[in-house]
Amino acid sequence: MDFDPSSDYPLGTRRPDLVTTPSGKPLASVTLDALRSGELTADDLRATPETLRRQAAVAQAAARPQLAQNLARAAELSAVPREVMLEIYTALRPHRSSSSELEAWAERLEHEYGAHLNATFVREAAGVYARRGLLAGERAAL
Repeated sequence: MDFDPSSDYPLGTRRPDLVTTPSGKPLASVTLDALRSGELTADDLRATPETLRRQAAVAQAAARPQLAQNLARAAELSAVPREVMLEIYTALRPHRSSSSELEAWAERLEHEYGAHLNATFVREAAGVYARRGLLAGERAAL
């Protein structure tokens, strides 16, 4: 299945064959009637990692590298359970985690979920927090 990020955007219009639900239903089956009848679940309304990676390629082709990075990280996070994502979100709040705790999260993202981009993001956040005095038990310099 060839995909051209420069000409296939928007995917839902130009390449609906490339867009499916996490359970594999085609985009055409995602309708309000299908939702009302119970044919779809809330999980069917989520983007798949493949769609997010394609959207990242579209953003990169459009010279929007930050958006591309965000979409690529989102694709990785689709494999991370919601409860774990909430724990990571909480851990990344200022003054909530030590440098070693954030490194443990980065390791877990890499090794349990294959989320290398997100692990890098957590490590970068830990570095910024260290410089700004935002790690657990630290006070920012005034």
